[in-house]
Amino acid sequence: MRLLAGLFLLPLMLVAGAGQAQVAVPLPDAARIVPPLPKLDMDPLATTRATLARLRLDRITDLLRDHGDRVEVDRNGEPAVRGVLVATGVDAAMTARAAGAGFAVIDRERIEGLDLEVVRFAVPKGRSLARAQKQLGKLLPEAEIDADHLYFASGASGSGAMLPGAAIASTAGGGTASLGLIDGGVAAHPSVAGRVEQRGFAKGAPAASRHGTAVASLLVGSGAVRGAAPGQRLRAADVYGSDPAGGNASAIARALGWLVEGDVAVATISLVGPDNKLLRTAVSRAQQRGMLIVAAVGNDGPAAPPAYPAAYPGVLGVTGVDAKGRALPEAGRKTPVDFAAPGADVLAATGAASTERLRGTSFAAPLVAGRLVRFYPAPVVGRVEESVTALIGEARDLGKKGRDNVYGHGLICGDCGR
Repeated sequence: MRLLAGLFLLPLMLVAGAGQAQVAVPLPDAARIVPPLPKLDMDPLATTRATLARLRLDRITDLLRDHGDRVEVDRNGEPAVRGVLVATGVDAAMTARAAGAGFAVIDRERIEGLDLEVVRFAVPKGRSLARAQKQLGKLLPEAEIDADHLYFASGASGSGAMLPGAAIASTAGGGTASLGLIDGGVAAHPSVAGRVEQRGFAKGAPAASRHGTAVASLLVGSGAVRGAAPGQRLRAADVYGSDPAGGNASAIARALGWLVEGDVAVATISLVGPDNKLLRTAVSRAQQRGMLIVAAVGNDGPAAPPAYPAAYPGVLGVTGVDAKGRALPEAGRKTPVDFAAPGADVLAATGAASTERLRGTSFAAPLVAGRLVRFYPAPVVGRVEESVTALIGEARDLGKKGRDNVYGHGLICGDCGR
């Protein structure tokens, strides 16, 4: 069983190494993000897959067109921070070797909660990120080197938009939070008032966003919008702010470290993107310190590649279902699924004074996290197995009998978000 096998091994896992200016840029690499689209026929499933593939490509192409000064694609055609490579396991001798080849150090940062040191290298002028990735990897084979990939909210189109001028939710008084959120900022909606501690990990953060507000309300909302863990306190990390290159692996790693420092037991990440060496290491180190991570499997469709961080070992992948218990057709299928939860017409807060019914796996993940924290209120590695087993015990079987690849162990919080 993927979930439990990954979770039981956590203590033994080994981690490598200790209003924007618009710039027109060429986009030849964007075509590699997805294969050529098939000719559409009368098969609804084929049409859906082709449409979702096109939407994914368009999203990245638009980002490159509008923010080419901050974003470019890596050697696999995935969007990342322009001109930056991130590395772990780098010592002084390696830094000197890299400098001799033109890779200057931008900064060296220690993420205390994860006991992780990260070095950011500048790509030499005139060199593409894709070419620099390959060259620095060969130069420093002992290190873990990658692009600073970007991760996108896995909710409905437009749900990641900022709310300019909106007040952000804030904590009243002290206290600890068992629940954590890595997303956009959370607006001061009455359902979460006085129970959200926020910190920014991007330019202009924390800043209220529709997506972050919605996910927070589905976690801890009470009153008109009731979350799966109503009344709980929440530690929320905004990794987007106003930066078009926000939501990057570096920001998420810093956010995980902050959540670990706050003794968060269960963290929700409704963001999706590619496998990334820094993110993989950060997730693993957070898990080793007892954190359970719940992540959405994404909305790019059955043909989309695995979505991370949901696809990492030990992370609980969540899909969305409609009111009849059917998996959303846009939900990812290549990412391992551990649980399902409502993901269609889910009532959530979207601003300081607004609520909407939303759709997407983003809004299923917090419902699972909110239920899980009842069994796992504190980060204790020795209690992971029993806590996840308890959550499995309340899941309602869907699809094929027993655990399956579409619904995982079954439906959690079936009446939530209605």
